[in-house]
Parts: sequence; C-alpha cells; structure tokens
Amino acid sequence: GTPGVGKTTLGKELASRAGLSYVNVGDLAKEGELYEGFDEEYDCPILDEDRVIDELEEKMSEGGVVVDYHGCDFFPERWFHIVFVLRTDNSFLYDRLESRGYTGKKLQDNIQCEIFQTLYEEAMLSYKKEIVHQLPSNTPEDLERNLDQIMQWIEQWMKDNN
Repeated sequence: GTPGVGKTTLGKELASRAGLSYVNVGDLAKEGELYEGFDEEYDCPILDEDRVIDELEEKMSEGGVVVDYHGCDFFPERWFHIVFVLRTDNSFLYDRLESRGYTGKKLQDNIQCEIFQTLYEEAMLSYKKEIVHQLPSNTPEDLERNLDQIMQWIEQWMKDNN
C-alpha cells in the first residue's frame, strides 16, 4: 500500500496476534544500508532490491513472516501465500501524509498513487490474482476488521496445510 495507509500498524499487530515474524523492509534497508543511491526529487534513499532479497531469503524460506513494504513487484512470487493491499480514502491519507511532513510533489504523487490504485495493480500483475486482496484502512474499526479477517485466513490456512 501507499505510505500512510496503515501497513506498519496492521503488520506489527498481526504478527503479534498470530505469533509470526514481522519484517519492515524500510527498517531492514536502513539498518543494513541496503541502498543504491539517493533520490533528490523525493528526498529518500533508493532501495537496492537485490540486496533486500538476499537479506530476506533465508528468513522467508522458513515461513511465518509478515512483510511490510509499499511495493511488491521485486519479491519472489514463491515467498507469499497471500498479499493484502491496504487502501485509504484520500481525505484520510492526505492528512496522514501531511502530518509526516510530506509536501509538494512527494505528497501529490503519493495521493495520485492511491487514486489510481497503482500498488494494487502492481500486486495483481506480480502475483496470482486469487491471492491478492484489497482491504479498507481508514478507521480503527477497519483495522480491527482487517485483523480479524486475516487471522481467520491464517487459521484456515494452518488447518489446510499442516
């Protein structure tokens, strides 16, 4: 999902409730300096995707990992049994991004990314359509519903695969 939709809040809570590992790819990249440059226009480092894959390969092969990142097109398809794309109405998202200090082109481009469903379409092109799901992420009630829904999916998956 787009920055500000609630991926980290959902991911951390889900991992805690389900007893899974949690990986925030942005934090992983920062800790390991997994970058290949700096984007002046967006004022942010450029992720070295190959190094991120190398860093995560062993952990992902063990399974039981919640991965939190805005994009997904560079992750191996074999890593995931299900992909959730969080969606937030622009009225909520604009305020969240502004409160993070996003301004100008960075703010506008992230809002546009959400309007045009860019990351949902990326997920649909990167994985089998039947494993990609959109979830609304506007309110605390949405968060609870999403957590309940994903926990039900995990429980069913465990029954079907263990």
